[in-house]
Amino acid sequence: MTPAARVQAAIELLDAIIVAARDDGAAGDTLIARYFRERRYAGSKDRRAVRDLVYRAVRAYGDRPESGRAAMLGLAREDAALAALFDGSVHGPAPIEPDEAVASPSLLPGWIVPEFSALVDEAEQAALLERAPLHVRINPSKASRETLQARWPDAEPILATRNGFALPAGTDVPEDGMAEVQDAGSQLIAQACGAQPGMTVLDLCAGAGGKTLALAADMNGEGRLIAADTVRDRLSRLRPRAERAGCADWIETLLLDSGREAEALAPLEGQCDVVLIDAPCTGTGTWRRNPEARWRLTPARLDRVIELQARLLRLALPLVKPGGRLVYAVCSLIDREGKAQVQQFVSSMSLGAAARGRDLQESPGRSWGEGRLLTPRHDGTDGFFFAVLEKPC
Repeated sequence: MTPAARVQAAIELLDAIIVAARDDGAAGDTLIARYFRERRYAGSKDRRAVRDLVYRAVRAYGDRPESGRAAMLGLAREDAALAALFDGSVHGPAPIEPDEAVASPSLLPGWIVPEFSALVDEAEQAALLERAPLHVRINPSKASRETLQARWPDAEPILATRNGFALPAGTDVPEDGMAEVQDAGSQLIAQACGAQPGMTVLDLCAGAGGKTLALAADMNGEGRLIAADTVRDRLSRLRPRAERAGCADWIETLLLDSGREAEALAPLEGQCDVVLIDAPCTGTGTWRRNPEARWRLTPARLDRVIELQARLLRLALPLVKPGGRLVYAVCSLIDREGKAQVQQFVSSMSLGAAARGRDLQESPGRSWGEGRLLTPRHDGTDGFFFAVLEKPC
């Protein structure tokens, strides 16, 4: 592909990503992979160059651009070399017209900024779009810190995590059960659960099971660990990961029927020492890993997810035994999903908040309401809010 043809390919891909973001379609990575499967003539350097152009544009615009061409023209305004490739050549983009629509770069969607926690200042907002680090959690049943550092001499322990390490960007992490790719923030939330051998622990929104595996390591095969979710495809990805980690026999899976979860969970009423709600959320804390998600978020979607989170909190509370822990977490920095969500729940249910106790005071992050806020710039993690609530005896 010529340099101009690469720009045109990026424009076409951005058009597809913009439509998918508007209509809740396939993710950008999926669309890029599909695009190049249909264009076998594109070599590895072509694919890399086009992908870099696409994500350069995605990161440049907080608000969804009008079109892929408008997005690329916005970049070309500040890049003469890129502008020169709008030359009308075969397979290249048409020349730039004086009155064309041009997207204006912005960091975040304009409407979302007032929704953020007050701790998310301009520096924190900028950090949301920086390159994410590579964090792993070692599996203590298959590896030690010494064996991990023998494999990756440049690995650096992550403070406050029991088994977390930071690896250089681009490091290959084999799927052999020795280590799992997992952001330090997720590791800290699993640690905050305080899971121990012999407990009954429910991961209510387990997804593919990243935090479930961390909980399994803490329980060491003793007790009962249940991973539940309403999406079969997500939950099915847990089993092979657990087999690699050597803990498949320690984990029960429970597929829930959306809207009828209470029926399936009824046998666990009053039985759980820990219930973890890693709640569905807007994902604003993970935008550095998925900047395209800014284009998908709308005020209506935010309202829907807040309603779902409140329902999950009400659903989970009866499952916790007296004195047990309800751990609520979102990978979001929006107060209505975190601080305000938990405060409203605590007030309405007359719960005590262990979030003010010794366990979380020693945690990284900053105290925020009944919980803690982790942010990329302050803590080096993805953005999270989490709270540990104790059910009265």
